[in-house]
Amino acid sequence: MGSGTWDTGVYDAAASYRRATGASAFAHSDSGATRVHPSLDPHGVAVRESRDGDDHPESLAIGVLFDVTGSMRNVPRGLQAKLPELLGLLLRKGYATDPQILFGAIGDATCDRAPLQVGQFESDNRMDDDLGRILLEGGGGGQMTESYELALYFMARHTVTDCWEKRRKRGYLFLMGDELAYAKVKKDEVRRIIGDTLEADIPVADIVAELQEKWHVYFIIPTGTFHGEDPKLRDFWRGLLGQHVLYLDDLDAVCETVALTVGLAEEAIDLAEGLNDLAEVGSAAGPSVSRALAPLDRGAVARSDVPLVVRDDVPRGTRRL
Repeated sequence: MGSGTWDTGVYDAAASYRRATGASAFAHSDSGATRVHPSLDPHGVAVRESRDGDDHPESLAIGVLFDVTGSMRNVPRGLQAKLPELLGLLLRKGYATDPQILFGAIGDATCDRAPLQVGQFESDNRMDDDLGRILLEGGGGGQMTESYELALYFMARHTVTDCWEKRRKRGYLFLMGDELAYAKVKKDEVRRIIGDTLEADIPVADIVAELQEKWHVYFIIPTGTFHGEDPKLRDFWRGLLGQHVLYLDDLDAVCETVALTVGLAEEAIDLAEGLNDLAEVGSAAGPSVSRALAPLDRGAVARSDVPLVVRDDVPRGTRRL
């Protein structure tokens, strides 16, 4: 997938129609749906593909998956409203030549109706369609855990990207939430939700290591949510991802944070240039993005063609290759 070209005019026309008719951009969820939309259901999906084509000869895979339980459930609405800005920064500002974006959502496999939702990699307005099909769960478990490990497993074993297969260039994966993952990818949940048969559970650290072979993995923690500033949350994700844990104090700044992180990692910009780009497009997210990405601008971000190795004996903010 990933053919076609984004058209802001088509996006604006759809938004105008919704305003005129009172329709929702998240019609599936707001219509009272209680199940995952068929096009986002991961069960039985062999792979989600990011492929080169005539329109996009140098495709770059970008995945963005949200926790949509509790206070996080409205984050996709904010990002949907800013899709033109995200694509504008990536494309018009030259952060990425041929981005192909996959959207998805994460819940809790122990209790939620939609523990995992995964769209397709898209380059055109179909990415807006995938966002609109997300079931905004709003539930979540009673503990400080969600099933992020299922999303990590799916992205590790059920995605194929030409940026990796052809050019050995890793894609970018962003997860956003304010909970811990479960300690293991449970084989029974994988069979029920994704359809794979595993011989044994997989420790979450092992699936992260497997995933990082093909993806730069970032976890965005919103600091204003219930668990956002809990040291246990910080330590858990830093233990898995090192400096690729980002703290964001404005939930409305997700789009800009994703775009500038890619721009920094692709070495298309430094942080000051990225913040100038935000000001140029009229975004008010600059201060929040600046605080979130300051550690990456100090050199902690990995170059896209160099493997990242996190070392426990290296002080935070230092990159050892």
